[in-house]
Amino acid sequence: MIDHLTSRLNEPDAPDELPEPLRALWWLKKGGLEIGTEWDRAHEICQTAEGTPAYDLVHGLAHWIEGDLANADYWYRRAGGQRTGSDIGEEWQRLVGELS
Repeated sequence: MIDHLTSRLNEPDAPDELPEPLRALWWLKKGGLEIGTEWDRAHEICQTAEGTPAYDLVHGLAHWIEGDLANADYWYRRAGGQRTGSDIGEEWQRLVGELS
């Protein structure tokens, strides 16, 4: 199941069956893990279920991408975690594995 979901994150269009936190990760990756319209879409998804750990983890990553580490760390703490990847791409991959 994890491999199936992970492979779906590489598709050119957001797969319908992805849980919303993974869909947010898909948008972040589609945007090259940079600020832009895809980042906005991912951020909107995260805001729909604030207080839900999976959403809060991705929310933290979004703010890391934004360069707001204090805000990123806030969302990671809310989710009961912390940033553990050495860079944004590594953290994206870690969250994919954790949320799949």
